[in-house]
Amino acid sequence: MSAPNCLVTNDWICGEYLRTRSAELTDALLQHVGITVASVLIALAVSVPLALLVRARPRFAGPVLGLTTLLYTVPSLAMFSLLLPLFGLSAALVVTGLVLYALTILVRNTLAGLAAVPAETREAARGMGYGSWRLLWEVELPLALPVLMAGIRMATVSTIALTTIGSVVGRGGLGNLIEDALPTFFKAQMLAASVLCVLLAVTADLLLLGLQRLLTPWARIRTAPGGE
Repeated sequence: MSAPNCLVTNDWICGEYLRTRSAELTDALLQHVGITVASVLIALAVSVPLALLVRARPRFAGPVLGLTTLLYTVPSLAMFSLLLPLFGLSAALVVTGLVLYALTILVRNTLAGLAAVPAETREAARGMGYGSWRLLWEVELPLALPVLMAGIRMATVSTIALTTIGSVVGRGGLGNLIEDALPTFFKAQMLAASVLCVLLAVTADLLLLGLQRLLTPWARIRTAPGGE
């Protein structure tokens, strides 16, 4: 007598589910990655100019930091509901909400990274004839990169987690599979989607850490054993 099918017995670990639903899992994973990447890139494109504005015009620090912090405190379901009249049931709704959440992390980390650049380094660059833009792109941003990359890593992992909430409008990537499985308590689907979400977050963090190390080779320099 053959063993009962794990789909029939509703087991948590089910190879048959992975075999028969691999295309569905792949589609959900790709949607999750696409929404995350788009959200983080847009948030980064908005946060860096905002941070530069705050640094150049300190009087804007209170309003900008206060607004981004306020947005971060809004519950995700409430955020999507507030954006619904503007974007409808679309991926743009989810991406916009995720961008607003990521701004708090990225703006603050960009400011912290720029503030950590030594004043004597700036003065030396100015003494060598560096203008404001050249100073920013060739000196300040490279030196601020470790702190900025730390913010990008945090924002990315946070966005991967929050993307699952997009399942309320059918744009939640792996969250769609989790929500679909809840009414029938489909164990294999819930576990597979949840594990993939965790693996995606860990993989993204490791890839960004590797990119950070690649872009900041000076940060890996260590004094040789016994050296001065």
